[in-house]
Amino acid sequence: MPGGIPPLPKLMVAPNGARRTKADHPAIPMTIAETVATARGCHEAGADGLHAHVRDETGAHVLDAGLYRELLAEMAAAVPGMMVQITTEAVGRFTPAQQRQVVADAEPKAVSIALREITAEPDEDRTRSFFHGLHERETAVQHILYASEEITALAEQVGKGIVPPDQLQVLFVLGRYADQQIAVPEDLDPFLKTMTASAIADADWGVCAFGPHETACLAYTHRQGGKLRVGFENGLWNADGTLAADNADRVVDIRAAIDAQ
Repeated sequence: MPGGIPPLPKLMVAPNGARRTKADHPAIPMTIAETVATARGCHEAGADGLHAHVRDETGAHVLDAGLYRELLAEMAAAVPGMMVQITTEAVGRFTPAQQRQVVADAEPKAVSIALREITAEPDEDRTRSFFHGLHERETAVQHILYASEEITALAEQVGKGIVPPDQLQVLFVLGRYADQQIAVPEDLDPFLKTMTASAIADADWGVCAFGPHETACLAYTHRQGGKLRVGFENGLWNADGTLAADNADRVVDIRAAIDAQ
């Protein structure tokens, strides 16, 4: 098949997430136009990928294929050099069926899917069909892992033939927004130890980190050979402790940190 599944971007920006609003920071994009403008600025600052959430008219996170298709079209026109990854994040509201449906209807080139969410439905045949269908369509799937034990769970899914084994992509989540768990660089170590000993040791991997130590966590990730996801979904602060002006400012800050290594 032509093209192939694209690799993870080296530096992906996550500008809004599912929960934060302009009450948290006035530069958080809420509309598609704001997201595209933010992505353009971040691309100019050095980001090569966008982790995209869409919001409804009330500002709530939604799994809306129409909004995603609109965003994908606008991004293709405005920032064609930037890969766009949509999210299926459930935020406690959306079912595996709804997650599968938005991906089928939006037809993205890349999508992030939390392993614990999509496997909450016990029908393994349906989950297998979903993942293999995405692989056949050359859709890049990044499996979101919130704990090192989930690496073992993903390896089991691969071993059972539910998740295709080649071109595997994962994201290790350090800290939590909802639980006020502030990430520190050492949080990555259990993930790396478990992955190195697993059957998916060759996966294309990256990290996001919640809280004021985001830059330190991502700089540490870079030293370990991982890829990076930065932005207001995860942290609002630069390495010096000051509030970032916008998402592009976060990209500049992390690029300075990794360029200094």
